[in-house]
Amino acid sequence: MTRQRYSIWSLARHALRGHRDWLPAWRTPTPKSSYDVIVIGGGGHGLATAYFLAKTHGIRNVAVLERDWIGGGNSGRNTQVVRSNYFYKASVDFFEHSLKLYENLSRELNFNVMLSQRGIMTLAHSRHDLEMTRRWANAIQMNGVDSEILTREGVKRVEPLINLDARFPIHGGFIQRRGGIVRHDAVNWGFARAADALGVDIIQNCPVSGFESRAGRVTGVATAHGVLRADRFVLNVAGHSSVLAQRAGFRLPITSMALQAMVTEPVKPMLNSVVMSPAVHVYTSQSDRGEIVIGGAADVYSSYAQRGSLAVIEDFIAAAVELFPALARLKLMRHWAGIVDISPDTSPIMGKTPVENLYINCGWGTGGFKAIPAGGDTMAHTVANDRPHPLIAPFALDRFERGALIDEGAAAGVAH
Repeated sequence: MTRQRYSIWSLARHALRGHRDWLPAWRTPTPKSSYDVIVIGGGGHGLATAYFLAKTHGIRNVAVLERDWIGGGNSGRNTQVVRSNYFYKASVDFFEHSLKLYENLSRELNFNVMLSQRGIMTLAHSRHDLEMTRRWANAIQMNGVDSEILTREGVKRVEPLINLDARFPIHGGFIQRRGGIVRHDAVNWGFARAADALGVDIIQNCPVSGFESRAGRVTGVATAHGVLRADRFVLNVAGHSSVLAQRAGFRLPITSMALQAMVTEPVKPMLNSVVMSPAVHVYTSQSDRGEIVIGGAADVYSSYAQRGSLAVIEDFIAAAVELFPALARLKLMRHWAGIVDISPDTSPIMGKTPVENLYINCGWGTGGFKAIPAGGDTMAHTVANDRPHPLIAPFALDRFERGALIDEGAAAGVAH
């Protein structure tokens, strides 16, 4: 299978031809009746898993089943943040692996994912916050990842427009300078294009409604194209994981709820980093197109159920304007939501399931996008070898039975 290689020279050549000869980024194949592996869910994790199965492990008879279109789910509707500044070693090792893969992903996929390592700055709004921030930053440094404590003046140097004397005054913070943002659409399209070039079938508009099983194994999945069969199956469906898991015969300890975000009209550069404030439940950055991206807590509060979705928007905007008063005059341009899956310890669930040939990747909560490259790499290894990759062994489903939780609630950056 061949594909056009993107470069400045191919762009110039196609420009001279009036851009009439570009090939589709990926095929629209007719599904086969059977595959070696079927990946359920065509988000970033599903596409990355298929890509690494084909590239690293030589398993190319793979189908990715997406119920809608590529990029139509959470991985195409998020705030684009990438970082590895988690607290526990298991989390740091995994997310650092993902960040390192992101740092080379444009070259790996021959697709510009627009990585901007502008830094992730987390604010401390009290002396207690600052002490906990020091503990967090020290743990990150001890795990071999970059992290730097900031004073009030240091925060102001990073973001000159920030209001240090906000309702919750800023006492300092810390920054991971290698963190930043990546264009979410480019990650989806890049993995889809690269997987397709290796022979992976990407089947869009193909929802999975159920499973066929025999003797404790899944033999096929029911779809709009009929029953598709495979030797192994991977479930990557975020907030819908509990539904499909139950249809496959087991239960997951996750809670699904909405997570909302929004962008303003575009303006000239005014923010230099991604700013996170756990105390006021907001984080904000500026996109490559100049939009101010605003996100915050998942819709976990009972008051939101009573006040409606507009209450979430109001809370996010109030917090963002409190930190950056200059945002007050901007118009809100777009708002969206996705269904996220949150585990009891706010860490992912990855690896094998009680069903012999069914593997799962879920429980990411608000952090799935930053994990896409490592999620695909480690899940491909797990499926190909039928044993967990060392980086995801701590995130196994049975950790809840063993009490071996990895509580990353604080490092998630916003309240759950």
